[in-house]
Amino acid sequence: MSFEITGKLVAKFEEVQRSATFKTREFVIEKSEEIGGRPIVNYIKFQCVQDKTAMPDRFAIGDDVKVQFNIKGTKWVKDGRENYITNLDAWRMETVKLSQQAPPPPANNFSAIPPASDAVDDLPF
Repeated sequence: MSFEITGKLVAKFEEVQRSATFKTREFVIEKSEEIGGRPIVNYIKFQCVQDKTAMPDRFAIGDDVKVQFNIKGTKWVKDGRENYITNLDAWRMETVKLSQQAPPPPANNFSAIPPASDAVDDLPF
């Protein structure tokens, strides 16, 4: 299942080589919203893996971005104790530009109605 969220890019971290064949990189977006008339700010940390680790390089700190991601959960046992971790695995990022949104259509768009024709109508009704 895929999710998406929009926010401001506030941090990018260095790539980490976890093993000979696995690398990760993290970044954070700030998501502000108003709940009950009160501003709430959340900081959401994402992880990129393998060929996606260069993805945050295309964006500058402060850019508004849309992030598409999957939620991944892992369980492991160490010293007889179960541990769990949840990752937000980002697989796509794009710039959000409010000015690129299409303007709403006019309320009464009569220009879409074709002009009357001078052609003769030979239908009987």
